[in-house]
Amino acid sequence: MTKRDEPWKPSLDPGVDLLGLPLTPEEGFVASRLDGATDAHGLSVVTGLPPERIEAALEKLASLGAVARPEAPEDEEPAESDENAIGIHRKLYETTLRELDPGERAARAKLAVDPELSALCFDPLPEVVHALLENTRFGPVQARLVAAHHPTPSGLDAIAARAAFAADPGVRRALLRNPLLPAAVLRRLYAGRRLLEQYKLVVSHEVPEQTRRTARELLRTRFAGADPDERVEVIVKTEGRCLGALAGLPIDGKTTAQLCARPYTSPLFVQNLSRWSPCPPALVAHLLKQEIVRRAPALKLALQRHPNAPAEPRR
Repeated sequence: MTKRDEPWKPSLDPGVDLLGLPLTPEEGFVASRLDGATDAHGLSVVTGLPPERIEAALEKLASLGAVARPEAPEDEEPAESDENAIGIHRKLYETTLRELDPGERAARAKLAVDPELSALCFDPLPEVVHALLENTRFGPVQARLVAAHHPTPSGLDAIAARAAFAADPGVRRALLRNPLLPAAVLRRLYAGRRLLEQYKLVVSHEVPEQTRRTARELLRTRFAGADPDERVEVIVKTEGRCLGALAGLPIDGKTTAQLCARPYTSPLFVQNLSRWSPCPPALVAHLLKQEIVRRAPALKLALQRHPNAPAEPRR
């Protein structure tokens, strides 16, 4: 079964206070059974509620931000048959087309049909890529080949500049994995994306180190100007892991107020906040009041050692 086919297994956002949400008893009952490992059918079996009422409860919880809706799946990785086709196209280029003059390759690229069209996607010259883009038969399949294998900033920029190709998940993934992707192209693709998406790129093991570095710069720039809701989203949903990439960046009063309005039950979240030097005094004080901290001396000590921790009352 592919990721695309896997059923949604909802889990609660640990930073959400269910008692403060306008839930019916039934919706609260469904929420209490969410564990991230049980799908809607399983919840129906466990709770004894019909599937349509489970779906309605999940939709209500998702609309209140207590449950994250499943992300739209991107295209699956190429199947083995696709890999075989790529090998055939590459071999055709290496054995036949590569020996032609650059001008002739560019001229043929404008009118080529498969398999020659896809074979020319392995050409390292940007002028051939530009010629391919003039070919009306050039589509997402060929764009993915260029994005994955082309070695010049100009050629990769030309692919990313086409909105239809930049929006294609397979093209975008191939561009991100290409070690020669220019920083300017990455900024254009990701500068406007939400902080959570940018952070996922920062920690991705599927992209080159230089891409992660540029993504980190984007994240820091975007975080500095983001609205409080988005800042809170990335901090809470990553359990504070994102703060390692945001060292030295403070948060404003509205963001602090939103974070202080939530209860916290995650030791990892508290640990990460205790290591974040700009953590505001009000947030440190709020964390010290949490039940998870009162019951864990190590967490309490870590917060008390924070430079913004409230002073101990004099005896």
